[in-house]
Amino acid sequence: MFFIGIGGIGMSAIARYFASVGKNVAGYDKTPSQVTNDLQDLGVEIHFEDALKNIPISFLNKDTTLVVYTPAVPKNHIEFNYFVDNNFTVLKRAAVLGKITESTFCLAVAGTHGKTTTSSILGHIMAAVNATSFLGGIAENYNSNLILGEDKISVVEADEFDRSFLQLSPNIACITSMDADHLDIYGAAEALNESFFDFSQRVSDTLIVAKGLPLKGLTYAVNEEADYKAFNLKIESGKYIFDVQTPSEIIKNIEFHLPGNHNVMNALAALAMADVYGVFLEDIKQRLSTFKGVKRRFSYKIKTDNLVLIDDYAHHPTEINAVENSIREMYPDEKVLVVFQPHLFSRTRDFIDDFASALSKFDEVLLLDIYPAREEPIANVNSEWLLSKINLKQKKLVQKHTILKDIKKSSAKVVAMLGAGDIGVLINEVTNQLVKPQENEG
Repeated sequence: MFFIGIGGIGMSAIARYFASVGKNVAGYDKTPSQVTNDLQDLGVEIHFEDALKNIPISFLNKDTTLVVYTPAVPKNHIEFNYFVDNNFTVLKRAAVLGKITESTFCLAVAGTHGKTTTSSILGHIMAAVNATSFLGGIAENYNSNLILGEDKISVVEADEFDRSFLQLSPNIACITSMDADHLDIYGAAEALNESFFDFSQRVSDTLIVAKGLPLKGLTYAVNEEADYKAFNLKIESGKYIFDVQTPSEIIKNIEFHLPGNHNVMNALAALAMADVYGVFLEDIKQRLSTFKGVKRRFSYKIKTDNLVLIDDYAHHPTEINAVENSIREMYPDEKVLVVFQPHLFSRTRDFIDDFASALSKFDEVLLLDIYPAREEPIANVNSEWLLSKINLKQKKLVQKHTILKDIKKSSAKVVAMLGAGDIGVLINEVTNQLVKPQENEG
C-alpha cells in the first residue's frame, strides 16, 4: 500500500494499521515530522520529494499496489497523477476506512468539535474488549493515533470535512456538535447540517446525540435531563468527580482527569457508546479514571508554580471558548495570555466576529499571521483585521521568530498557544527555551 500524504494524522493511523498487520507500506509526505519518524521506526519507507524516482520499485505494479491519498493532495502532484494515469487502484483515505468499517462492528464519533477527544476516550474504553481504534490525534496512553486490537470491532473518528464520514458504515454512532465550519467546502451551514443528517441515516443500530441537536437519537447532557446525564460534578485535586444516570441505572463517583465541562461531555458521550455496546459500567468507570488525554488537546507543556504553558489545537471560536473556560476553571485568579495562529483565510473571514469575541475573553493576545494550509490568500482577510476587532488593550501582532521574546515580556502566569497550523511545532521550541532558565534556577 502506498500513501500520498502519509504524515497526516488520519492517514498515518491507517498506514500504521496496515504495517502492523504485515502489509508492505510506503509513502510520500511534504515534510518530516514525529509522525513520519514513528512510521519509519515501524519499517515504513517514506520520502519527502514528489518525484517518480522515489517510489520504491515494488510499488510500481498496479495489480498488487493500492494507493491511498488525502484530499489535501494538490491536483498537480506528480506521483498522484502517475498512479491515476496508469490505472492503479487509487482511493481516498475515507474510502479505505469505510471498507474497514464495513467488515467490523463500528463505533463512530462525529461532530465539528470534540470528536478526537471523544473517540480517544472511547478507544481507551473499548481497548478492554480488543477494539481497534483509528484516532485523529495522538492518545497519551498509547503515544499513538492507532490502538491496535482485533479486527472485529472498530472505533473511528468520523470526519465531516469533504463529507468523508458518508463513506462509513457505523453500527453505533455519536454526534457531539454541529456548529458551522468548513464553509469553504460546504458553502453554507445548512449544507453541513444536511451532511450530518445523511450520516445519521447510515447508522444501523443506535445514534447518540448531544442534547439540543436537531437529530433523533439517545441524548446526553451535563446537569440537565437526558437519556445519559452527568450530575453532581465536583473538582477535587485537579480532577472531576461526577455521577451518571443511564437509561437503566446510576453509577457514582466517576473520576476523570481532563479539565473543562466540554470534556465531561466528551467522557459522557464515550460512556454512552460503550454502554450501548455492552461494556460493563464499572469497567467503563475504571477506564475513564486512567485516561490521560490527547496531545494538543489542553496539553500541559510546562506546569510549575511560576508558569503554566498549555498547548491546544483549538482553531474554531467554539474551541477557543472551551479552552478559555477550562483555564478560568483551573486558574480563576491568574492573568492569562493567549498566542493564537488563525487557520485558513476562509475560516477567519467566515467567523471573524466570533474569533474576536472569543479572544477578547483572555487578558492578553499575541496574534500570528494566518496559516494558509490548503488555501490561497483572500483579499483583505488577514490577522490585522482580526486584531482590530479584538476588544483588549493588551493585544499585538507577532512573528514566529519574536514569539519567545513577546511571551517573556508578559506578566501572565498562564500562557495558552492555540491553533491547527505549525504553531504545534513552534510550541516545542518555545517550551524548550522557557524550561531552560527554570532548570538553571532550580
